[in-house]
Amino acid sequence: MTVEEVLSSNLYTQQIKKLYRVGEILGLQDDQLEALATPERVIQVKIQVPSSNGKIKTFTGWRSQHNSALGPYKGGVRYHPNVTQDEVIALSMIMTWKNSLLQLPYGGGKAGIRVDPKSLSRTELEILSRNFIDALHKYIGSDLDIPAPDVNTDSQIMAWFLDEYIKVSGKVDLGAFTGKPVELGGISVREYSTGLGVAHITKLAAEKFLDGIEGKRVIIQGFGNLGSFTAKFLSEMGAKIVGVSDSKGGVIDYNGLDFNKLMEVKKTTGSVINYPEGKKVTNDELLISECDILIPGALENVINKFNAPKVKAKLIVEGANGPLTADADEIMKQRGIPVVPDILANSGGVVGSYVEWANNKMGEIIEEEEAKKLILNRMEKAFSEMYSKYNKLGDQDLRTSAMVVAVERVVNAMKARGLI
Repeated sequence: MTVEEVLSSNLYTQQIKKLYRVGEILGLQDDQLEALATPERVIQVKIQVPSSNGKIKTFTGWRSQHNSALGPYKGGVRYHPNVTQDEVIALSMIMTWKNSLLQLPYGGGKAGIRVDPKSLSRTELEILSRNFIDALHKYIGSDLDIPAPDVNTDSQIMAWFLDEYIKVSGKVDLGAFTGKPVELGGISVREYSTGLGVAHITKLAAEKFLDGIEGKRVIIQGFGNLGSFTAKFLSEMGAKIVGVSDSKGGVIDYNGLDFNKLMEVKKTTGSVINYPEGKKVTNDELLISECDILIPGALENVINKFNAPKVKAKLIVEGANGPLTADADEIMKQRGIPVVPDILANSGGVVGSYVEWANNKMGEIIEEEEAKKLILNRMEKAFSEMYSKYNKLGDQDLRTSAMVVAVERVVNAMKARGLI
């Protein structure tokens, strides 16, 4: 890999480029941009886990608390062997803009542990999770910093987090974490809220740019929680899912993929690549295959200056965080392909977390249908704001339009508090 390729693949570098573009539009000074780009606190911790062979496994974890101008930090925790400090900081910055755009009372936070969770036993995974909270508990709380699930973490890990937090802090604070099991103050809608939101925003965008969602051919990269629920809801809306993939590869069938069969194949074989019909493809091939709507819903920087010119989709909706680089954004803009940004498209998860958090604060009074309505209404409002700004700016893309709305809100809060 060349130096240029390494720099272009750094998610933090990409987010800084995007922020500075917005800064030019808003007329922000360099010192203001520096304040926006710099996280308020980054905590690095060493996590040690005894293994069955008597040796000690050592892992590194981070929590980035990017900006609290609008409220307590909010963002997920990911377990992945390639996690870096820069990535965690970049993701916490994305969370700041996402929470601002959705008008949630939060700042941005994110955490990650550099670990392959598949290499750990269930006992080791629990010890890792509990020890992470032991190291971080002083910086967490429902009015301070509220973690949630992200890549390779789920409601069980949030349950371990909460239990350990209560033990070490002495505070029975159910709102300190979201994405919890229902029995511990979670809400059932949180499990599928991210996929529901991606599907709903895709439908709204298709109505603006493609004359509706009915019959549109959709390709989804990533078939975990987000991708599978996105496929489910889009199928119910009348879209045709023609391609999906996971870490092992993908499958394309322009006659349409059967969602229930996909789920069964994934469950029984471990990968959608074993779907009996269609053409087997790599993830790289999937991203540049013919379709109406492409939803990259796996990891960051998968669409870059090298493959962006080959993308054949008419509309891109970012299911993952940061799947397009700044260079890819520019290429899509030049090609006239709208890109609905991650800070809106996948915000159903954090809006679901907000509903859960508020429900914990109020004493468990929200029903599932009411929660779904709150999530979709909040996302529709944000989409309308972004689209209105897009039309007003005239020469900018959807991401820039959304970020102008979000960054301006954070800037105004920081000015009001005397922070810039």
